[in-house]
Amino acid sequence: MEKEFVIRNKIGLHAKPATHLVRTANSYDCDITITYENKEIDLKSIIGVLSLGVKSGALVVVKTSGDDEEEAMKDLSKVFASLNLL
Repeated sequence: MEKEFVIRNKIGLHAKPATHLVRTANSYDCDITITYENKEIDLKSIIGVLSLGVKSGALVVVKTSGDDEEEAMKDLSKVFASLNLL
């Protein structure tokens, strides 16, 4: 599965929301990546996610692949919304 998100938070994807996204991603067995400016990173790696430097207004693409991909995408979408990233 693949879904696009536009980061609306004025600070961008900083440490606190990144931690919540990584924690959520790590609760699933499927492969989960986030892509920003042609860089695809494992969403289960906090260092990787923070290294992207996602700014406000940026478009990111989250991809899930595996047995629990639909549930993972559903929960990640909720996290993006609950952290006011959208």
